[in-house]
Amino acid sequence: MGRKKNGSKYILNFWVTLLKKGLLLFLAALIAIGDGVLATTGFPLEQYRRTRKKIASLRNRRQKIIFVQKRNKRFLKAFSVPKLFPFKSTARLFAPRKQKAKKRKTIPVFLVPFSIKARYFMQGLLVSLVFIFVPLLLFVFVEALPSPNELVLRQIPQTTKIYDRNRTLLYQIYAQQNRTLVPLSDIPKSLVRATIAIEDKDFYSHPGFDLIAIARATVSNLSNEGGLQGGSTITQQLIKSALLNPEKTFLRKIKEVIIAFLAERIYTKDEILEMYFNQIPYGGTAWGVESAAHLYFGKGVKDLDLAQSALLAGLPGAPSLYSPFGEDKQFWKKRQSAVLRKMAEVGYISEREMQEALTEEMILEREQTPLKAPHFVMYVRDLLIKKYGLPLVERGGLSVVTSLDFSLQEKAQKIVDEEVEKNEFLNLSNGAALITNPANGDILAMVGSRNFYDPDGGNVNVTTSLRQPGSSIKIITYAGALSKGYTPATILDDTPIAFRDQWGNNYSPVNYDGQFHGRVPMRLALANSFNIPAVRVLNSIGIPTMMNLARRMGITTWNNPNRYGLSLTLGSAEVRMTDMATVYATLANGGIRVDINPVLKITDYKGSVLEEKEKEEYGQRVLDEGVAFIISDILADNKSRSLEFGANSPLVIPNKRVSVKTGTSDNKRDNWTIGYTKAQLVAVWVGNNDNSPMSQALASGITGAAPIWNKITSLVLANSPSENVVIPVNVVSKRCLGRVEYFIRGTENFVSCAPLAPSPTPAPM
Repeated sequence: MGRKKNGSKYILNFWVTLLKKGLLLFLAALIAIGDGVLATTGFPLEQYRRTRKKIASLRNRRQKIIFVQKRNKRFLKAFSVPKLFPFKSTARLFAPRKQKAKKRKTIPVFLVPFSIKARYFMQGLLVSLVFIFVPLLLFVFVEALPSPNELVLRQIPQTTKIYDRNRTLLYQIYAQQNRTLVPLSDIPKSLVRATIAIEDKDFYSHPGFDLIAIARATVSNLSNEGGLQGGSTITQQLIKSALLNPEKTFLRKIKEVIIAFLAERIYTKDEILEMYFNQIPYGGTAWGVESAAHLYFGKGVKDLDLAQSALLAGLPGAPSLYSPFGEDKQFWKKRQSAVLRKMAEVGYISEREMQEALTEEMILEREQTPLKAPHFVMYVRDLLIKKYGLPLVERGGLSVVTSLDFSLQEKAQKIVDEEVEKNEFLNLSNGAALITNPANGDILAMVGSRNFYDPDGGNVNVTTSLRQPGSSIKIITYAGALSKGYTPATILDDTPIAFRDQWGNNYSPVNYDGQFHGRVPMRLALANSFNIPAVRVLNSIGIPTMMNLARRMGITTWNNPNRYGLSLTLGSAEVRMTDMATVYATLANGGIRVDINPVLKITDYKGSVLEEKEKEEYGQRVLDEGVAFIISDILADNKSRSLEFGANSPLVIPNKRVSVKTGTSDNKRDNWTIGYTKAQLVAVWVGNNDNSPMSQALASGITGAAPIWNKITSLVLANSPSENVVIPVNVVSKRCLGRVEYFIRGTENFVSCAPLAPSPTPAPM
């Protein structure tokens, strides 16, 4: 905002002028004291004054005069100045020449009574205190007051707003004051005039305070024996709300007047009005006219009409009493009428306009604080607080544009809710889903639970909670194996086996279907999610290898290798869905890890960019591109997984090549399905918040999470073209085991591709 004057310089000049005047008055008082002393001694004061006059006249004729001519003007400057008390020296001027002046008898000063001396001394001292020390004390008092400059220098509490990628408002974060700053140009003239009419009709003419109004309010308060109130101008109300405490005392009123006076010397009237409209409370958590307009009318302040403006203008006087949502509607109606009548009296509106506004039907649309995509916005809120701190998030007026697509979010939420309701007979009560863009980490939708408002843990965000991933974690085991020389054609044994763990216990893994499948290629073992081959592979490459690769690919919860055994590959260690999305996105990106990031851009209340996501997000390579390609190819092989899941399971998306993996934890407490293309990733979980088992009738890949995944994936890929398969340069193809198989270059010669003997009928375990 522009300033008319410098406040500190103005205060200093003001008090210097006052001090000069005080000194002149002090000298006048000393002269008066001298005259008093002379009078008490019997000195003929009147004769003395006449004598002084004659002396001055004579000396003017005798004194030296210098004439200075400058620009045709003459200035006279006298060198000598008459003495103040010329008793003997000036008396000679009146005596005849060559005759001595008669000595005048005087009473010595020491003969003046002490009481008279003391009285005149105290009078002089009192004058000194009044004209020197009082201004000095007042100067110190003013210096201790808050500076009017703080009106623009201070950080005004403002609301932080979270938007989706299309600028749909999702949530507002504030401590106690919900405030959005708006320029005066966005505030309708009807509201400006209504406020001036009811609060301060002389706003454009007074110097910041109105003495008549203050006097009238003071008399009224004294007669009512109440605290000091009323009589405040718009400037004073701004100062009281922004810079002073709300106490009702005479001292605070003095401070208010002084600061208001100084503020008017610094800011223009329009600047003061703009600050006022953005500062004043309008009831509840609504501070400022923009928040008030949304609270009472569900619209921005610039869209208010005359009747609505009159209602808002009447609120600051007593927001609780005049609130249209109060118990007695007559209060706000009477207040609105009073505002409109004042506007008509001042001449802002005509009688006809007043009557039209009074008869207008007031439609109140109480706008609640938006809470859309609640799990997501709370997730973003926690990230903001962790990075910027709670004070800035609650009071800093940040504008946060997220990666969320709210339209997609609503559709995904509906699918999760409907499918969970359908499958309640399977003893599952909750579901969650996460949709991301693997290439840049954008979170497009985050369904944290079936219903955020469910009192039974509905507000718990499952996508960020720890759950067992089941077989969905096997991809890390097999990626580690391919990095160590395994191939999709490597034969693995799916036969009974017992392992001794680090605690000396025997561990015998079993398959999901309860059967053994003999010797199977790695492709079939992974595609059909056989457990025993996965445990054998982990035992071969080592638990540390899998854990290190898992951390590189995005798992953040595995920290101590000594805690886990071979069951790690079957999902015994808990993970977060957000981490699993990063792991699978690494495969979609050809081995490049790109962390998920829900934020596109953050700006502060001034519009300065605090952070902004790069259009091209480059991650870090953590896995060989060929390994990522082969794992993705196996997960997209509908024919290979048909042995366990069938040819037309919910894992199949017609006419789309999608890599997908399921997972079910022990006792069916968690059921997952995670699938991806290069452009989209969908992760789904179902289960119970209390970790109770689901029905044993739940079939992984057929019921539970898979149908939800199928519907969401079909939705997001509906308008997407089919992706072409791009084979990395370090991958070669070779016909092996009755099909065209892919190998990391150099490993194709170390595997036997002779057809396997027909596998026996799977034996029960």
